[in-house]
Amino acid sequence: MTQSSRFPHINLDKQSSSMLRVFLAAMLSIPDLIKKKRDGGKLNDGDIKSFVEALTSGSIQDCQTGAMLMAIWQQGMDAHETATLTKEMMLSGDVMSWPGEWAGLVVDKHSTGGVGDKVSLVLAPALAACGCKVPMISGRGLAHTGGTLDKLESIPGFSIHQSAEQVRAILSSVGCCIVGQTETLVPADRILYATRDITGTVDSLPLITGSIISKKGAESLTALVLDVKFGRAALYKDLHSAKELAHFLVKAGNELGIRTGAVLSRMDGVIGRSVGNSLEVIEALDLLKGGGQQDLMELVTTLGALLLVMTGLAADQSEGRRKISQAVIGGGALLKFQAMMEAQGVAKETARALCCAHADYFKILRKAKNQLDLTASRDGVLMDMDGLILAEVLHKLGAGRSKAGQPINHSVGAELLLSLGQKITKGTPWLRVHCEEPTPSPDQIQRLQSALVLGSVADWKRQSLVQEVMLPF
Repeated sequence: MTQSSRFPHINLDKQSSSMLRVFLAAMLSIPDLIKKKRDGGKLNDGDIKSFVEALTSGSIQDCQTGAMLMAIWQQGMDAHETATLTKEMMLSGDVMSWPGEWAGLVVDKHSTGGVGDKVSLVLAPALAACGCKVPMISGRGLAHTGGTLDKLESIPGFSIHQSAEQVRAILSSVGCCIVGQTETLVPADRILYATRDITGTVDSLPLITGSIISKKGAESLTALVLDVKFGRAALYKDLHSAKELAHFLVKAGNELGIRTGAVLSRMDGVIGRSVGNSLEVIEALDLLKGGGQQDLMELVTTLGALLLVMTGLAADQSEGRRKISQAVIGGGALLKFQAMMEAQGVAKETARALCCAHADYFKILRKAKNQLDLTASRDGVLMDMDGLILAEVLHKLGAGRSKAGQPINHSVGAELLLSLGQKITKGTPWLRVHCEEPTPSPDQIQRLQSALVLGSVADWKRQSLVQEVMLPF
């Protein structure tokens, strides 16, 4: 039976006819593909291409998408399947292009999420100061992890919505930008990401890999560094699991032609000394002005050095760390951050006021109505601090969101008033909570107090956040 005899009342043009053929083919093949993967079969390149095309054309039902994701979660995917899924997701929308003179210089970084992770705010301008082009496409916070876009939107006027043309112009004039994913960039990922969240398939290695690397591939990068975290406040609690994810990501990135490396870093406590959007912007600015915490600087220089080595701008990681450090300490990165703010909508007076030496940050950034100091219950040495507990309580107080699109309060957060390894006496303030109404309940205060781990001087030993550096294959 021909198409016209089956649908005699429809007069289709060429484009509509092609879309209908895709729709009919998908309706026939998707259940078979689900069964194939459910039963442990390997999806070939054509199978995966059909699945992704069905996603972007809208010809697959939501229940079928969920069923396929669950089949992948249960049966997994081998390296070739994962690489093909990543490539097809990347090609589901626009792929950025850059001027020829930028060849070898376009780089980005991705973190698997953390507490107090404001690394991107320092790293992107530092890399730009070293001669890189950094089209950093970032995300929002979800659950207990913070989002780079939310942090930047605590700055009045900062716009994370930039077209491809605007991104290219900002990179040309400044060297870096931090933006959100556009509607036309990897549309297959937006569909799958939302479905993974409601089907319990977020922690699938091939699906995580496809989501992360497809977006980076669409940026047409030269080099990519991945900050893969493990520990109490990370998606993966142990080093072994995090290393497995890192291998998946590094392999997929390199197979797309991106020089990809990874850093495995601890995520038990807090990166730096602040958590919460406005407070993390302040801490990042302090680091860009030559202050800040050693652990935050360690991550910035390690990740940046690896990218400089992969682009050939540094001979080795030691030279790379020196160059990134000089960009930060010497003020070059601060100038780039100021220029990026202005290029992305922040008024010049505001950007300059934030970047001046003795900035009164809370004249510009929102300050919470209430500040509550928690004190130590006994003498000791600050051995550790449970970042997950802190993040979860702050999330309840309004610093985070439970579902996409939910508003957050940029002023809610907390500051560690002491550094790890520092002696503390009973009654000494160790944490300042910034909050609105309601203030923390007695149960929440008790939870926060339980996050503090005290010990003796003899027990204290500083651990580097960076556990391992994984070079491109």
